[in-house]
Amino acid sequence: MAKKNPSDLAGSARRSWKTEFRRDWVVYLLFVPIIVYEVVLHYLPMFGIVMAFEDYNVIDGYFRSPWVGFKHFIDLFSGEDFPIAIRNTVAIGLIRCTFGFVAPILFALMLSLINSKKFKRVAQTMSYMPNFVAAVIVCSLFTQFLSKDGPLTMLLTKVFGAENQNWFANDQIPVFWIIYTLMGIWQSIGWGSIMYVAAISQVSGDLHEAAALDGASRLQRMWKITIPSILPMVLMMFVINVGTALAAGYDNILLLYMPSTYNVSDTVYTYTYRQAFGGGTTNYSLSAASGLFQSVVSTILLVGSNALSRKAAGSSLF
Repeated sequence: MAKKNPSDLAGSARRSWKTEFRRDWVVYLLFVPIIVYEVVLHYLPMFGIVMAFEDYNVIDGYFRSPWVGFKHFIDLFSGEDFPIAIRNTVAIGLIRCTFGFVAPILFALMLSLINSKKFKRVAQTMSYMPNFVAAVIVCSLFTQFLSKDGPLTMLLTKVFGAENQNWFANDQIPVFWIIYTLMGIWQSIGWGSIMYVAAISQVSGDLHEAAALDGASRLQRMWKITIPSILPMVLMMFVINVGTALAAGYDNILLLYMPSTYNVSDTVYTYTYRQAFGGGTTNYSLSAASGLFQSVVSTILLVGSNALSRKAAGSSLF
């Protein structure tokens, strides 16, 4: 066979791209707002990383603020509360990547077992609602319910014999971590199950029919057919969850914690907030240094979990 000239292949690629663009230009047009959003709000602000290496002030700006190298990183890492913040961040991240990650999958699988379409739609809709409740309201509700005289506290005390106390003021490990994780599960279990529900709906009904004819129960079909079919989606979401493990919902923690529970509730985000903005002065450079540190760690976690997923199951995010 005669080999094709590379110039002919390049010309063909150019022609096919132009043909595709003329045919689908409306689809490309829909991407323009997304591209503008990403560039303006994500890529351009990346230049602000230089603040981490400067004694930044608003008057001098990026280009005239004095360069101090790694001074702010040293200040961040040498803080006496930083190891505690790292421990709490890692602990909360691990709990979220296990119990918090599994909960939406179990919920989606439970929905798949419901025969009544009307009941399934109602259950899904109700499970989505907490996701749209403001963090301030959610934290206020849980604070009231778990206060010393709150209904959940009374239930734990009267039924299970637990100590009557304000649970958010408990500084024992792992009380705050568990409460925070359960609060996150309640708020996001429905919203987090959307991807899994969609993946389950794409599983071939013929496979279930054939398995049912062979005498497989519904649980056996779920274990042998549904779960293996949605495994690539599960692994993809797991990689994303690991990559965002450090982002331990700092807004909720900021609303829930108190000085007496800093030792169990202070995370890297809240620690940075107190160090950079809580002492009467504003230290943008320390905040930028913390953000850069967390971005680097998150990237390493994302790449590492993706590599493990590709090696263990042959499926990965990228």
